[in-house]
Order: sequence, then structure tokens, then C-alpha cells
Amino acid sequence: MSSIVLGVGASHSTLMNTHWDQVVHTDRAEAFRDGLAAARDRIAEARPDVVLVVGSNHFRGFWLDLIPSFTLGVGEVIAAGEAGTPKGPQHADPAFAQELAAELVGGGIDVAISARLQIDHGQSHAIQYLLDGIDVPVVPLVVNVFATPLPTTTRCAQVGEAIAAAVERIGGDRRVVVIASGGLSHQLPWPSDWTTPDGEDEEFLVEAWLNGRGEWERFDQRRREIIVAAQPCIFTDFDERFLADLERGELRPYAELTTEQIAEQAGNGGQEIRTWLVMAAALGFRAGKALAYAEMPEWLTGMSVAVIDATEGNA
Repeated sequence: MSSIVLGVGASHSTLMNTHWDQVVHTDRAEAFRDGLAAARDRIAEARPDVVLVVGSNHFRGFWLDLIPSFTLGVGEVIAAGEAGTPKGPQHADPAFAQELAAELVGGGIDVAISARLQIDHGQSHAIQYLLDGIDVPVVPLVVNVFATPLPTTTRCAQVGEAIAAAVERIGGDRRVVVIASGGLSHQLPWPSDWTTPDGEDEEFLVEAWLNGRGEWERFDQRRREIIVAAQPCIFTDFDERFLADLERGELRPYAELTTEQIAEQAGNGGQEIRTWLVMAAALGFRAGKALAYAEMPEWLTGMSVAVIDATEGNA
């Protein structure tokens, strides 16, 4: 019987790679980076045989022509490599991924599969920092958090619980770490609803989201210019409350929030807390530990790192 031994939640931002020299709040940036390093050490100590990376996709692997709510990479995993993140084929575990997919479907979760999944910084940022120097295969689970309608937070929790049950049914005594990549609060200069873009920038972004398959690089320079020019909007109160609830093992109520409520309380980028809910549910909503929190306007995001140890607390 395989088992989940550790959960990690970590924010991502490519601006961390490309705009470090422009950081004003250097102490905060370093605190977040140190938190990533501490989480990386916890992962190494957990001795995983495979890492399930639950993350979003920023329209470099999925486009508006087809976006499932949940997609599991069951074959090749290829990183887009934007903004200094890993690029090219990643170390994967197709056999475990295929078994996990079969168990999830058998357990009532109709997860989509991809035998050649392109991921972007929504997952490769975690690979870059949290798995640095750790030779372990990854299995990506991509959650749609940007193209409405989004999967409900309730469904995300159900998927996490189903992952825990599925892993236990898989033989081989594998030790599994679950990483959630994304969040916390931030407001991206993206249309809140792709069907009603407002202004030239949003119209351009929707065009990129629709027509980017196979040529996302053609849209990337202007898209990045739009993002870098955005005014930061971070909801620190939400972030601190979310992390406090994680430490108390009380994240389950967040699985009742609607898309509109999350947008109001944590911005459109806050929709990425869905990945944290998948991870926390897979760990039985145990109490965890926040390793770092940094309000980073330079990166447009409330950046956090936290861990949930399967050997601590009660499910």
C-alpha cells in the first residue's frame, strides 16, 4: 500500500526569476526564498518515491479550445520553460500516474488524462525550487483556475480526498508527496470572464488564450508586458487568515467558497487556492505549519510556503 507522507503549499511567480534585482522589499523576498528552501528540505527528509504536483496552467499548456477541470499527466511531462523556469522533458512516472488515474476514475472522479502534458510555471516553479537536487519523478495534476466556469472548491476537496484513497489502493509501498503550487492572494490584469473582455489588453489576452496552441511564444512578450505593468493588489488579511486556518487544520470551510467570493476576498489570482484545497484534502485537512509569508508587491502576490505532515495531527 502506498501512502501520502507530506503536503506542501507554495506560491509561484516568474517575477521571482526575472525581477529579483528590482525587489525593494529584499528582506521579504529572502524570507520567502528561505521558506522554499525549508520546504525543500522537508521534502528531502520525507524520502518520496513520487511527487504529485497540483498546479494551474497559465495558457501555455491549455487553451480555450479545450480546458478540462482536472487533468492528470500520465505520460511525457514537458515544461514550457518561460521566464527562467525548467524547460523540456521532466522526470515522470507514467506507470504510477496511469494507476492513479485508473483508481480515481474507478472511485468516481472523471479526471482527464494527457500522455504528453505541457506544464508551465504553475508547476515548473515548484519543480525548480522545491525539488532542487532531489531526484524524484513528478506526476502533474492541472486544475483549471482561470477559464470560467471553474471547478467548485467543493469538488477540489473531493478530488483531494479521492487522491488520498486512490494512493492507498496502489501497491508498491510508494511514499508520495503532494505539492500545491499557486496563490495566495493576487489580482492579475486578466479578464475575470474570458467571454467579456474589457479593452484592448484583455481582448489580446483572450486571443492568446484561444489561439496559443503550438505558438504561445508569439503572444508571450506583450502578455508579459501587460502583467509587469499591472498594479499590485494583495489581500493580506485573507492570506493571514488562510494560513492561520491551515495551522489549525481548519481549511475545510474554504471548500464552500464560491468563485465570486474568492475573487472578492483574494483577487482573481486567489482562485489558485483550489490547488491548496486539493493538497490539504489529500492530507485529511490536518493541521500544518506556515514556513513563510511575504507580501510582495514587486511580484504582485502574497507569497507563502506551508507544510502539512501526514504523521502529525489528526485527520
